[in-house]
Amino acid sequence: MIDTIVFVSVKPECVDAFIEATLENHRNSRKEPANIRFDVLRDDSDPTKFILCEVYADAAGAAAHKETAHYAKWRDTVAPMMAEPRRSIKTTPLAFD
Repeated sequence: MIDTIVFVSVKPECVDAFIEATLENHRNSRKEPANIRFDVLRDDSDPTKFILCEVYADAAGAAAHKETAHYAKWRDTVAPMMAEPRRSIKTTPLAFD
């Protein structure tokens, strides 16, 4: 398994549109055969900060996600909403429910 954790900082005036676009991407990503989990989290202390936690069966599944139309739409839609470039880390899940 591979888990990518994405940290996103959104311009305050774009928060609602970011959430809408991200939830659409989430719904479509969950339909991907290799997707195991896709969490969309919002920071309680700063409503402009988000974390996406994407778990795929393997690296090929994670790579296939980047080739989907819904990911491309999300990426292009939210790019101008970012207060700073998003950053991510790749992790290996050891345990989760």
